[in-house]
Amino acid sequence: MRTIHAIADLRQALGDARRQGHRIALVPTMGNLHAGHLALIESARARADLVVATIFVNPLQFGPNEDLDKYPRTLAEDQAGLEAAGCDLLFAPDTATLYPRGFESQTRISVRGVSEGLCGGSRPGHFDGVATIVAMLFNLVQPDVACFGEKDYQQLAVIRQLVADLHFPIEIVGVPIVRAEDGLALSSRNGYLSAEERAKAPGLYRTLCEVRDALQAGQPAQQAIDDGLSRLAERGFDPDYLEVRHPLNLRPLDEKNDTDAVILVAARLGPARLIDNLTVSLPR
Repeated sequence: MRTIHAIADLRQALGDARRQGHRIALVPTMGNLHAGHLALIESARARADLVVATIFVNPLQFGPNEDLDKYPRTLAEDQAGLEAAGCDLLFAPDTATLYPRGFESQTRISVRGVSEGLCGGSRPGHFDGVATIVAMLFNLVQPDVACFGEKDYQQLAVIRQLVADLHFPIEIVGVPIVRAEDGLALSSRNGYLSAEERAKAPGLYRTLCEVRDALQAGQPAQQAIDDGLSRLAERGFDPDYLEVRHPLNLRPLDEKNDTDAVILVAARLGPARLIDNLTVSLPR
């Protein structure tokens, strides 16, 4: 696997690959990789001749008092994991490379609708930062396909809308959540948890399953949500949101007509803000 830090070197390497007729896949990450990230590489490997991963902790998607400074940077370990998973090229730029004029004058992209509410409501500007960096990477790499994890469900919806609205000729693949044996969705931020908090953390997924079961039993969505919020508090979480939305456009659920839904949750446990989701088929 080759590691590249400069844009000119990236373009030269990808130009050579295109001239050879290679199909290119992109997996954007912020590093501190775990099995969930490596599943994205494996998915990309199955869909392309050349797999490009990126590692960049994007300041534009972090708000005030968030964990930008303490977000783990583990480049050497990440390089080893990517190579073992079959990645061909790693693009790992620094901030000055991607934002040479700083942040105040940086052109930004805003994806309306799907970015509003949920994480977009509690993290203002977050998805503008996500959309901006993803569009930048799409322009630099010009992949045929890009793989993103379904754990960040709203982010995936934002990226799908971005691609549709700006007519990027890119296939977007959502890769299922990778979970620990106890159900906790794998996340770089799980490393913030103490041993005691880690033991409580699977309660987030258990709550999603209980809400799913209630909905499938015909319980009204608001009642299922209220019960779920109570259970989260009992299990030691500080809930940010627990909502049931349409699985494609994330609009509020229409209980009379919708047959499928996604349950989305974000909650704090100690220093970590954890997110998760679960899709559900609703009874007629």
